[in-house]
This record gives sequence, C-alpha cells and structure tokens, in this order.
Amino acid sequence: YRRWTLAKHPSGVPSADCFALEAFTPDAPQDGQVLIRTHYFSLDPGMRGRLTGDSYAAGLKLGDTIESAGIGEIIASNSERFALGDMVMGGLGWTEAVLHPDRGLQKLDSAMFDDKVSMSATIGVLGVPGLTAWFGLQDLGQPKDGEVLLISSAAGPVGATCGQIGKTLGLRVIGIAGGADKCAYLTDLGFDAVVDYKAEKNLTKAIAAAAPNGVDIYFDNVGGEMLDAAVLTMNPKGRIVVSGQVSEYNRETPIGMRQTTRFITHRLRMEGLVVYDYAKQFPEAQAAMAALIRDGKLAYKEDIRSGIEDAPREYAALFAGANFGRRLIKTI
Repeated sequence: YRRWTLAKHPSGVPSADCFALEAFTPDAPQDGQVLIRTHYFSLDPGMRGRLTGDSYAAGLKLGDTIESAGIGEIIASNSERFALGDMVMGGLGWTEAVLHPDRGLQKLDSAMFDDKVSMSATIGVLGVPGLTAWFGLQDLGQPKDGEVLLISSAAGPVGATCGQIGKTLGLRVIGIAGGADKCAYLTDLGFDAVVDYKAEKNLTKAIAAAAPNGVDIYFDNVGGEMLDAAVLTMNPKGRIVVSGQVSEYNRETPIGMRQTTRFITHRLRMEGLVVYDYAKQFPEAQAAMAALIRDGKLAYKEDIRSGIEDAPREYAALFAGANFGRRLIKTI
C-alpha cells in the first residue's frame, strides 16, 4: 500500500516537495482496531492550517500521513463494533489503507444510498462540507424568511449546499464565484443572483447591485478583500458566519479586516464556525439533507480523480479555484 506523508512544512501554496509518497505494510489490527482499505479520500483547503500547525486541531509532524476524511471497507477487524466488509467513514487520510481505532468511525448504512445519493456523498454534501453549510447557516446565521443571504466561494461544496438550504428556508440567495461556468452552475441551482468576482472591478458595487436591499447574512468562505467588500453591504443586525478563509491560508502577511466601523454603526455580529462542535447532531442533519437530495431540493457536484499519485498537485490546484465541486481521490 501507499500513503502520502508530510515531507516539509509549506509556506504559501503547498508545493509537491512538501509531500512524500511512501510504500508501507500495515500491521495486523490489535484489540479495538480495524484495518481499512480506502476507497475515497477528500482534498480540503481548510486542512491547510494543519500542515503548518496554524489550526483549531494540532498540526501534523514531519512524516505523518496527510489527514483527510475518507471512505473505506473493513478488510481486517479485531473489534466487536465492525465486521469484515463493513463500509465506514472517518479520518482515514491520504492513504490506500489505514490501521484505525474502532472509535471515530461511522458505519455507513448501505440502505441510505441509491442512484440519487452516492456513498461518496458522505465525505461531501453529507460530510463536513454539507454539515458546515447546514449548521453554519441555521445555527449561526439565524435566518428569517425573506432575508438576503450572500455566500462567497458559492460554487464550492460548502457554498453551493448553503445556497440551496437557504432557498428551502425562504431566503433570497446571492452567490459570489469566479468565472462564467461557476456562475451559470449557481443559476441552475436556483440562486437568485450571482456575482462573478473575476469580471468585476468594484466588488462592493457589484454586490450592492445584486442586493439592492442589502445583505442580512454573509456566509464567508474566503476572507480578505472579499469580506471587506461584503461588510459594506450588510444591513443593521446582520450576521457574518466565518466558515473558511481560503484567500488567507497561504498568505505570508494576512490582509486583516479594514471595515470594522460598520460593526458598530450597523450592530453586526460575526462568529467563527468549527463544525465538529455539532458532532452529536450529525446523523439527524445527514438524514434531513439526504431527504432534500431525494426531493430534488439539494443537488451536489463531485470532482473525482482516480489514483493516489496526483493528490498533492490536485490539492494545490484547489487554491487557484481550479476545482468544480467536491474534489475526491478514488483509490480503488
């Protein structure tokens, strides 16, 4: 089997030499352990902080397997909780196989999947990205019927899910994305308006044109200048959900916020989101989102690449906005 490990801590966008592909033979499972053959693992911009230790979770050490969500099959078990052939989801990492404690894994019920809901959705729309949208919008955003929701990186897995959930809650939804294809995709999903940041010189004006009555909730996946532009369009008592900061992860010098005065004048509220705070509520939210998918109210896009070899290159491309949908690596 092969796995990607951390060869050096990156500065800026992680380059190929930050990662090492190594062959290994996993040990047999000890008591309370299982051996998992990975089928899919995810590539997540939000994991960037772990590579340098600047994250809500502990940083990776040199030689550690790169971490990520994954789906796999139990191929050896020394646990009463899992049997051979069980499909599970958990933090498997960039690897073809992993020896894992029997805690921290979710057994996947095959009855939940069909031609509308794929198993890979459990590390996408039904996994961390979808759950981030679900809890971020509903718990931190506190949406009320008829309000205006603005989302950055709206064509990504978090943003696209957030916008569609917003529509089911009676919100007017505006997405910011880069390029005509991504903007057309958002229109197809039912977004009320889209802003192509690559085509606009003045982002605040473009947002204001799309939201003439102002913005009540800003779901921020980007940070930086885009956050400043959005703040200037917020209505009194507006809420900003800080889900991600993709523009800031690789910067040597963070840009920081410049529009803080409006927080006073418009009584704005801004709160950061770590989705794992809601772990006990995940199954309930996953069932609700699966129902939305089956009802045709929640569409999702996956960008699946085969083979573990290209994972670092595909990961770096995320920071250039090259992905369209949830980027997964298929290992089998």
